[in-house]
Amino acid sequence: MKVGIAYHEKYRQYDMGPGHPFRGDRFVNAMRLFQEQGLFRLPNVTMLKPKPVTKQELLKVHEKNYVDLILRLAKESKPYDMETPVSPKILEAARLIIGGAIKAGKAVCEGRIERAVALGCGYHHAGRNYGGGFCLFNDIAVLVEQLREKRGLERVLIIDYDVHFGNGTSDIYYSDSSVLYISLHQDPRTIYPGTGFARQIGEGEGEGYNINVPLPPGTDDQIYLHALKEILVPLAEEFNPDLIVANGGSDPHFADMLGSLRLTVNGFFNLSRTIANVAENVCQNKLVLMLGSGYNPTVLPQCWFALTAGAVGYETINVEDQYTPPDESDLVGMTVEATLAGLKRILRKHWKCFRR
Repeated sequence: MKVGIAYHEKYRQYDMGPGHPFRGDRFVNAMRLFQEQGLFRLPNVTMLKPKPVTKQELLKVHEKNYVDLILRLAKESKPYDMETPVSPKILEAARLIIGGAIKAGKAVCEGRIERAVALGCGYHHAGRNYGGGFCLFNDIAVLVEQLREKRGLERVLIIDYDVHFGNGTSDIYYSDSSVLYISLHQDPRTIYPGTGFARQIGEGEGEGYNINVPLPPGTDDQIYLHALKEILVPLAEEFNPDLIVANGGSDPHFADMLGSLRLTVNGFFNLSRTIANVAENVCQNKLVLMLGSGYNPTVLPQCWFALTAGAVGYETINVEDQYTPPDESDLVGMTVEATLAGLKRILRKHWKCFRR
């Protein structure tokens, strides 16, 4: 199985400054660990060199006034908001990162590779006419629109495993039944952006195609993977997508600075393997795995490697957590079971798999 990894050395310019949780050294540190683990020496792994996304490609998703605003802010080195600075270097990196997503997706859809890992990607807080949460443009949606237009994809499944709800991606596809958006994230009552509840299932033609699985703080590997399999597996089989796009990073890790879930490095490996197995079963392995988030620089490289290894096809990994995981909680498990049962009741009218 051939796997492509999209990366450019200028990704490190997506650096929001000293004291900010999003620093550019994440890319350098992750690539160093990938090299140490021998990932790039595998005969089935190939590197993909991106070109910058064009303005016209951005306009397939974002409104012109918003794109022009970001371009002007970059030129003037002014922030979009207090958390999201913009500069010429950040914009250059953003355009290359989105270009990497496009390069990865096209390679998969053209059959040159079966799966792809797009490093630095997953800016899911950007909507059609807004940004925020460290995100300027929604690379996930830009990729989907490129592939729908250029490669004729009819159905795309997006699985968002970031600790934060992808409000931008959700908004973009909230009325679209050709894109099934599934997000597992920390309970929005406890974390940014404060939305992404189970009752938010889409509207109009898209009703039933926006699926949120809010998880309580303390959700560990076993509970998380159970929730993933209970929702993703049956929906993917029924939806029968042409491609799966998965986005997230290391922020569900128990030692992350901005989240309160409790995944371990091994949990990320099994998460990725689960998604890869679903892609193998429903869409001939066609998977683009996006890795971008994570705010503990110590654990981020290990988690990114674990996620990549799962997509590449490793059976085991020899990377372990550098911290001791916290104890499990029976209450968390009961809460998640109640959430899953309630979500399935809501979705029964839209999906046969939940009527059994």
